[in-house]
Amino acid sequence: MTGRFIIEPLKKSHNRSDFSCGNDRIDAFFRETVSQDLKRNYATCFVACDIETNRVAGFYTLSSNSVLLKDVPASLAQKLPRYPSVPAVLIGWLACHNDFKGMGLGESLLFDAIQTVATAPIGAHAIFAHAIDEKAATFYENYGFSRLLDQRLTLYLSIETAKKLMN
Repeated sequence: MTGRFIIEPLKKSHNRSDFSCGNDRIDAFFRETVSQDLKRNYATCFVACDIETNRVAGFYTLSSNSVLLKDVPASLAQKLPRYPSVPAVLIGWLACHNDFKGMGLGESLLFDAIQTVATAPIGAHAIFAHAIDEKAATFYENYGFSRLLDQRLTLYLSIETAKKLMN
């Protein structure tokens, strides 16, 4: 729980129809597509709900992922086994409803995602995020994520660093 919000897995009872974060792609995904991703087991989705009104204030999705070792910065790659790819978890989407911006909810959602991944009983070396634009990429960088070499809007955070952030 984060003050006036509770973060929980998305359920059918959550109303997604009026969600608006200001980005049409994200809004359309959350209103129309996320349930298909859940049914196909492509992603999990967590929502932050306002405790008083039960309105969806924000959400994030997690999926399994990997990135090619050659795309990881040399400083990280030199510490990794020589497998062709690095196992990871992807934060695919993260957004806050316009009515709840400026309350620190984005940070709470990000930290919940990091904690969920870092404490999961599954092997993953890093958390990746696909930023939708430069503003989103800067948001992730402010929390220790680094950009991939050839994919400037894809960022990573090692699980080791994620665990340190949680302490």
